[in-house]
Amino acid sequence: MAGAKKNFKATKKFEKKHLKGVLDQRKSVAKIKQRQQVQAKKQSKKAKDAEFYKGAEDGEKSNKPNGSKRTSNVNEMSVDDFFGGGFEIIDKAQPSKKTSKKLGKRKRDEPKDDDAASDEGSDIDISADEMPVASESEDSDDEDVEDIGMSKEAMDALAKDDPEFYKFLKENDPEALDFDDADLAEVDELSASEEEDQPKKKRKKEKQQEKTDEEDSTDNELTQAMVARWKAALAEKKSLRAARQVVLAFRSAAHLNEDDEDQGGKRTYKISNPEVFHDILIVALKQIPETIQHHVPIKESSSGKVHVPTDSKKFKTLSTLLKSFISSILYLLGTLSDDATFKLTLSAITPLVPYLLSFRKLLKNLIKAVVGFWSQSTSSDSTRITAFLVLRRLVVVGDKGIREAVLKATYQGLVAGSRVTNVNTVQGINLMKNSAAELWALDQNIGYTTAFTFIRQLAIHLRNSIVHNQNDSYRTIYNWQYVHSVDFWSCVLSEHCSPLKEAEAGKESQLKPLIYPLVQVTLGAMRLIPTATYFPLRFHMIRSLLRISRSTGTYIPLASALLEVLNSAEMRKSPKQSTIKPLDFQVAYKAPKAYLRTRVYQDGVGEQVVELLSEYFVLWSTNIAFPELALPVIIMLKRWLKQSRKKTGGNNNNKVRAGLVLLVQKLEANAKFIEGKRAKVDFAPKDRAQVDAFLKDFEWEKTPVGAYVVAQRKAGAEKAKMLEQARKEDERKRKEEEQEALEQNAAGVESEDEEMEDLDEDEESDSSDDDEE
Repeated sequence: MAGAKKNFKATKKFEKKHLKGVLDQRKSVAKIKQRQQVQAKKQSKKAKDAEFYKGAEDGEKSNKPNGSKRTSNVNEMSVDDFFGGGFEIIDKAQPSKKTSKKLGKRKRDEPKDDDAASDEGSDIDISADEMPVASESEDSDDEDVEDIGMSKEAMDALAKDDPEFYKFLKENDPEALDFDDADLAEVDELSASEEEDQPKKKRKKEKQQEKTDEEDSTDNELTQAMVARWKAALAEKKSLRAARQVVLAFRSAAHLNEDDEDQGGKRTYKISNPEVFHDILIVALKQIPETIQHHVPIKESSSGKVHVPTDSKKFKTLSTLLKSFISSILYLLGTLSDDATFKLTLSAITPLVPYLLSFRKLLKNLIKAVVGFWSQSTSSDSTRITAFLVLRRLVVVGDKGIREAVLKATYQGLVAGSRVTNVNTVQGINLMKNSAAELWALDQNIGYTTAFTFIRQLAIHLRNSIVHNQNDSYRTIYNWQYVHSVDFWSCVLSEHCSPLKEAEAGKESQLKPLIYPLVQVTLGAMRLIPTATYFPLRFHMIRSLLRISRSTGTYIPLASALLEVLNSAEMRKSPKQSTIKPLDFQVAYKAPKAYLRTRVYQDGVGEQVVELLSEYFVLWSTNIAFPELALPVIIMLKRWLKQSRKKTGGNNNNKVRAGLVLLVQKLEANAKFIEGKRAKVDFAPKDRAQVDAFLKDFEWEKTPVGAYVVAQRKAGAEKAKMLEQARKEDERKRKEEEQEALEQNAAGVESEDEEMEDLDEDEESDSSDDDEE
């Protein structure tokens, strides 16, 4: 017992006095070993040539096992193989030497599943195995190389606190003693070398101005005169010395709201004047990108590829200034609330994107920050568009790894930003979907890989919900994030797989094979819970499929899904009266219980069914097979109308019946129109080319169904406009009432204060009278 107690005391003493130092020393040694491994890897990589790489790739391909029916790699699977397996979940790949070589070395201080954890909190969990793996690029080691070197303050502290370990570093890894915090001083040296070519009078004048700056800044107070001189120097001479001072002042302005203790040496200047703060922001955001472009010009080809002279002395010198400037911008973005300043700050990043391709770590933070502002529900449309332009520039000039990272982050941002959908956010969500869809056409090779992976992920969620038939398993599918994900991929495919886009490109779109799996997933999701509560979700998904069918000319059978709604118990029986306001199907994916079996809900569902059926049939209003396509639907609608006229058990909703009767009339008229046109043709159904050319140049608006849909769309647009005006009027009244309530509360507080003051005065007067007596 005495020995155990003694050991326990020794352990506690060691933990108290020596444990922290030992752990710090172990971490430092581990970093040194890692740095040496990175350097060795980089040197061996430089020693290899292109032929050796090609041979290594061929060798890896030859080592694959033959005769495997299925592969666990999503990128190597065809659409038919995946959907032939019935949404089979691919198991995690076993760790092997080949996979570790492909993914590259992971840092010790980084989590294994960093990307998987980035989407926590969303209803659709995006795991690491379901995400596209970032491809290895030429600059994959840059992130590790950037961290080489320690600050001077850290090394001085290390030499003072632990001289033995400092001596060990000096003997074994002298490069670790190189510090990089004062690299901005190299800009002054570069400016000095440029000034040698200037006349003596000019140099003398500049030195006098610099002396004046030093006198003005003895107390580190930033003034308007200093900013004006820097601005003139940047505009006239593109002075790097002035650029250095502007970047330092901009960093101080970005960290203005921090306490002095939290600054960590980041506040070079003190800023107390709001006008000076505004001036330094404008000068830095507008003129620093121009100055960098002047000294390190970019060569850009017609295809969008850029060449930055990264080996030049100027770029190496300006790289620290550039990283400091971008880091300050990223910090500043988190403190801004004004849309105009947001737009100006994000616009300053766009011209600097090509220079950032070498700094992978900084680029990762930049993508995360820009996607965050792009997908934030509180961001204005102008802020979203400006952030999207930064993302688009990254995809255009970046390599394969950067493009994949941007597409992946963009989709995750869209999913996270669409969690809350209401009247105020739906417009911003639609803007996100329409803008992000453009990115998938810039590189269709990467676009196909990422789109296939994410559509496959939707299929896996659907399959798990079907197989694990639990009480809440359907919630993974029936939420706004899943609905918007399906709608987003319909936007992508409809935009880039249209015949017009394929004709412009001269070849078939690489994304076209994804139409079939997306349609299958959507049809399965809308029939998962076929109850009246989720009719709004079904209507959303039918609209997504109609967009694909309209743009690509793909036939998708949607009439049966709408007839199921009419034949449900909700629409077969007479509704009950209700005074609740109509349900807005645009911002609802489920109907509250209060709406079920009410006339208000039944009227809305009937309008949606008539509208979607007419939109479906108008796509084929000029097709030679329209009579045969519409005949089964006409028969079913007439049967439903006949049953609804029954006195007992029928639906006496005249509004729904009137809409369906008009639709049947238009379908029959369009069928007779097509029959009259095809009676004059002289080719057989086997002549496929002539069948496809039937009424190809005929305007669909002039058909009976087309004219009906045009009038219906016009009426719907007017109704939506009236609802929007009413909503804005209600919002204005609500704000006025809130303002009046605040004013009344303020007036009440003031009256209470006055009463308290009167009471205090009365008490004082009473006390004074008592003293006199």
